[in-house]
Amino acid sequence: MKLHLEFRHLRTIRAIHDCGGLARAADRLNITQSALSHQVKNLEDQIGVELFVRRSKPMKLSAAGQRLLKLADQVLPQVEAVEQDFAGLLSGKTGRLHIAIECHACFEWLFPVLEQFRRAWPEVDVDIRPGLQFQALPALEREEVDLVVSSDPDTIPGVEFAPLFDYEPVFLASSQHPLATKPFIEAQDFIGETLITYPVERPRLDVFSQLLTPAGVEPAAIRQVELTAVILLLVASNRGVSVLPDWVVREVRYNSDYVTRPLTEKGLTRRLYAAVRETDAAKPFMAHVLRLMRTEPLKLQRQPA
Repeated sequence: MKLHLEFRHLRTIRAIHDCGGLARAADRLNITQSALSHQVKNLEDQIGVELFVRRSKPMKLSAAGQRLLKLADQVLPQVEAVEQDFAGLLSGKTGRLHIAIECHACFEWLFPVLEQFRRAWPEVDVDIRPGLQFQALPALEREEVDLVVSSDPDTIPGVEFAPLFDYEPVFLASSQHPLATKPFIEAQDFIGETLITYPVERPRLDVFSQLLTPAGVEPAAIRQVELTAVILLLVASNRGVSVLPDWVVREVRYNSDYVTRPLTEKGLTRRLYAAVRETDAAKPFMAHVLRLMRTEPLKLQRQPA
């Protein structure tokens, strides 16, 4: 015998057991008592045994009915949990936000953003993947990640680059460094210098893409360092110079161990973007995290040094 059970059959068994009769169970299930009675009869005909002891009041389950009730108690909570998950997805309350970061220094302002986001959207799964060991934008297209922080927008079908904020790459050196006396720094000033950078490919570093590579200038040495705090320590010790986003150097701008200078006489301005799939851009939690990403760096700029 092949048993063709449906979720509605299990809901019927549970409703009649809970309500003790067909009339109240039909009201709970929002169907007529006649339709409910036919449903039970068809199920009993399929199984070949009665599911209820009809002469008892309230109606009681037979041994076969008790077996189906046990199945209903196991299956229906899982089905209802999935229904709630789907309802949350449709309403935008739940989902996934896996972020890839091409901007290494972005961790400085992103963590406060995600802490605010977590409190507002506790049911959204959040994760961060530094976009240094893989191609972040292709991963976005493959739906392996959901948001990419990048300063290099591209034209990709189905991907939207939402502007976040403008920032300035700033030269940083020890106050004892010979370049400390200059009002601004040019490409030629890096000749003979040790340049301390994050462990990132040159095209992703503003100092190369915006200044040194166009000018054909090569520093004497490049030292790659993972942590911002270590970069600051090395610069203060006059072990080299660096170029960092303005939201990083604001912490040491008024520290007598350092000097900060604009790159070129007019300074350089870059824009940071959040790349998201167009199908995700309108999700409430995605719109919220983009708003937080735009406002958090402004808070940092307004804070007293």
